[in-house]
Amino acid sequence: MLENLNKLEKHINSELTSKVQNSIIENSELLIEIDDKDLIEVVQFLKSDENLKFRQLIDIAGVDYPDQEKRFQLVYLFLSHEKNIRVKLSIKFDSKQIINSLTKIFPSANWMEREVFDMYGIKFKNHPDLRRILTDYGFKGHPLRKDFPLTGFNEVRYSEKEKKVIYEPVKLEQNYRNFDFESPWEGTNYIKEIKKIEKNGKKN
Repeated sequence: MLENLNKLEKHINSELTSKVQNSIIENSELLIEIDDKDLIEVVQFLKSDENLKFRQLIDIAGVDYPDQEKRFQLVYLFLSHEKNIRVKLSIKFDSKQIINSLTKIFPSANWMEREVFDMYGIKFKNHPDLRRILTDYGFKGHPLRKDFPLTGFNEVRYSEKEKKVIYEPVKLEQNYRNFDFESPWEGTNYIKEIKKIEKNGKKN
């Protein structure tokens, strides 16, 4: 497997010399870093090259680094059925940039890019229908951004009582803040304290 990845890395680097900023093999996976302006050309190469044939787009994942100049990162995961191998393509860019859509190369990118737009607010150029897909159309903000507040926003749910979709403020119970992450076999702190009190009571 590793030998195949090394050959793959050498082939991509030799064919895309000026476009590959960095390539890494880690955890038996190949990651190629490129500039966002080269996205379309590189993806077309990965799909059409006879030695590669990455003809399935599996996923598009977004990452948010609010403290960095290039705040956002998109990672594209491709699969070659014939070669039985995967490759990840990574681009970094600032929040004002609009990224080229892959829908004309991979129609399946339609919903994936809509999800990224909904969760991160990243816009895609030439996308046929760039609307929210996971939140409501009137939703404000982008939930997977690191600066998105956990409270103070409205959530949407269906009310059985009113028989319609309603908006209401997000409420987090204080019990969530007290979770101590102890092993379930040992029990949480408050259970330990109760057992200790009961044990001392029996001794007295």
